Amino acid sequence: MLREELLKKIRHIEFATRKVVDDVMTGQYRTHFRGQGMQFSEHRVYSPGDDVRHIDWKVSARQREPLIKKYEEERELTVLLVVDLSASQDFGSQGRLKSEVVAEVAGMLAYAAVHTGDKVGAIFFAGEVEKTIAPKKGRKHVLRLVHEILSFRPKTKGTDLKGALTAAQQAMKQSGIVFVVSDFLTRGFHSELQRISKRNDVVCLRVSDPKEKQVPNVGFLPFQDPETGRIQMVDTGSYSFKRWIEQMHREQDLHFKEAMKGSKAEVLEIQTQEDYGEALVRFFSSRSRRM
Repeated sequence: MLREELLKKIRHIEFATRKVVDDVMTGQYRTHFRGQGMQFSEHRVYSPGDDVRHIDWKVSARQREPLIKKYEEERELTVLLVVDLSASQDFGSQGRLKSEVVAEVAGMLAYAAVHTGDKVGAIFFAGEVEKTIAPKKGRKHVLRLVHEILSFRPKTKGTDLKGALTAAQQAMKQSGIVFVVSDFLTRGFHSELQRISKRNDVVCLRVSDPKEKQVPNVGFLPFQDPETGRIQMVDTGSYSFKRWIEQMHREQDLHFKEAMKGSKAEVLEIQTQEDYGEALVRFFSSRSRRM
């Protein structure tokens, strides 16, 4: 991507996400993800019904009246974006590639996090973990994250989600929030997802395109697997090919659902043709109402 085109795309993502984050999403995000502990705020006079265990006896003795400690929730959290940048993201039939939606969704989540005072970091992966960005705060840091997602070109083939989740678990020194943004067209990550979701709030955002499961009948065509680079001639009108496509996607969906069942992770489905901002707002809003 050319530098001018990249900067234009970054500005577009910042503008598109800022309004939703400022107007709606930050409040829903703040409500949904609470702090991990409590910190002392101030003393106040004891009132009947207060928990006597919170009385500060030393301060009460000096002030000659019963005072209790008032606590506030510790809001600051560490947010980690686990971002799939494998070759399967370079698909799109609705005017946007999955990779673009991945970048914009990750950017929106990062903006929501920094607006509430949280630190945001990222892990980029394809056939292996290729880049780790340490969690930090601030708008400049978010812009750097978006820039990196848009400009990063993986050197490896395949999708090692298992390895990425292992790296994420090692990176999260304390409990926090992990957003996994991927199409989840891979297998073998059950155990790692279960482990990381035990100590962290994990949300899996599965990005897909409606045309991925539909191949038109246009005769013989060379098909290249974006993950492996392998090319094979196929008859797009053959019954066996259509059955193979259906079976492959059915197995992928089943594997994904089984992985989610065995973990505490939450799931948000996002398609390239929909308003992903509204989808995120609806997700956080519905989860907050059930808390």
